Amino acid sequence: MLPLVDKPLIQYGVEEAIASGFTDVVIVTGRGKTAIEDHFDVSFELEHLLEARHNDKLLAKVQAISDMFEVAYVRQKEALGLGHAVLRAKSLVREETFAVVLADDVIISGKPCLAQLRSVYEWSGQPVIALMEVDVEKIPAYGIVSGDRVADFPGTQPVYRIHDLVEKPNANEAPSRLAIIGRYILTSDIFFCLENIQAGSGGEIQLTDGLRALATKRPLYGICFEGKRFDAGDKLGFLEATVEIALSREDLGTSFRQYLKRLQL
Repeated sequence: MLPLVDKPLIQYGVEEAIASGFTDVVIVTGRGKTAIEDHFDVSFELEHLLEARHNDKLLAKVQAISDMFEVAYVRQKEALGLGHAVLRAKSLVREETFAVVLADDVIISGKPCLAQLRSVYEWSGQPVIALMEVDVEKIPAYGIVSGDRVADFPGTQPVYRIHDLVEKPNANEAPSRLAIIGRYILTSDIFFCLENIQAGSGGEIQLTDGLRALATKRPLYGICFEGKRFDAGDKLGFLEATVEIALSREDLGTSFRQYLKRLQL
C-alpha cells in the first residue's frame, strides 16, 4: 500500500493486469493487510461526501477503483515463500491458466508487460515468465534461467525456451544473466509442482523451484520484455520510480521537471 506518486504500489500491478485483458483478480494477503481490501472496496461514505460537494472529478476516480475488476482475497497465514503464496490461490484458480504479478516490480512500458507475456502464451500455449538481463554483480539477487532463444516467435522482443532455473546463484555459477522478474503466466499444473517440491530453509516454498519442476514436464518460455523495471521494494528503486512516473504524468511532468532543474545538484 506504499503510495507511488498518488497510487499504492498494488494498484499499478492491478491496472497492468486489467490493461492486459484480465478481469478477475485474486489478491493474496496476510495479517495486517486489511487496508488493501478497503482500498479496492466501495467507499459509500466517501462517495456520498464527494457527491454532496460536487467534486465529480475525484468521485469518478474513487469509483473507478472499486469498478476496476472482480476481486477475491485469500490469506497467507505465514510468509512461507512466493511459491506458497501462489499455492494459496489454488482453490480459486482451479484449472484456469492465470497470471502472477508482484507489485514490488513496477514496470513502465508502452505495451503492458503482462500483455507482452500474454502474446507469448497465445503463440505457444505454454507458461511464460518475464526476463531481464542484469549486470553480473546483481545476479545473486535474482532467480536466473538458462535457455535457447526462439527463432520463430513473431514479435520483436527476445523469447527463450527455458531449460533450467536457479534461485540466487553465485555470479560465477550462474547459467546466464537472464533474471526472472515478477510477472508470470502459469498453467494450473504449477500447483502440483509446488505441492510436491521440497521446502527450503524456514519451510519456504520457492516459486523458482516449482517452475524448475514444471519445465521438466512441459515447455516453459521467457520473454525479455520491452520497458523499464523499478524494484520498488528497494529504497533507491522506489525513489527512482517516483521520479520517473511523476515526470511521465501529464498533470505533473512539466512542473516537476522545472522543479528538478531548480535544484542545485
